[in-house]
Amino acid sequence: MAKFLALLVFLVLAACQPQGARFHGTDVTGVAWGRELQLADPEGRVRTLAEFRGKAVLLFFGFVHCPDVCPTALARAAEAKRLLGADGARLQVIFVTLDPERDSAELLREYTAAFDPEFLALRGSAEETRRAAQEFRVFYEKVPTGSSYTVNHSTTTYVFDPAGRLRLAHSHALGAEQVAADLRLLLAQRY
Repeated sequence: MAKFLALLVFLVLAACQPQGARFHGTDVTGVAWGRELQLADPEGRVRTLAEFRGKAVLLFFGFVHCPDVCPTALARAAEAKRLLGADGARLQVIFVTLDPERDSAELLREYTAAFDPEFLALRGSAEETRRAAQEFRVFYEKVPTGSSYTVNHSTTTYVFDPAGRLRLAHSHALGAEQVAADLRLLLAQRY
């Protein structure tokens, strides 16, 4: 009888728990990577993810000379922020360059500001960039193109909740409405 009552209590309590959020992005909550980032902003100040606690964070790795994926990802982030309305103030978008050789601090500042003045660009040395990409499982490689080069890279946008935990990986295929819906869910949770 005691086992039956214990099972009944367990089932009742389980039924009272809220259903898990249904995200458009891939839920990566609890992964053992993507926890640290320490790179300089365009003014040379070293920034970390911990500074943005209290806000949701969209983190994307790319480069200024990217012809399609990077501007599309940043435009999508700007539209998602707009769709959030007043909650857009609780969102920080961070763009990390994978091409510190060409992406100067000034160029990064201008590039991100073209999408939203509040977007933040970060850069590091080649070694710091490699470590940051490795921490976030970002693939990138320099590919010669005639007298110049391009940078092939993965296209995932990472989403952190206001408690500073990596929660979602957004594919490049998601639209701004889906990104905004995921952000609304994260911003509505209590931390």
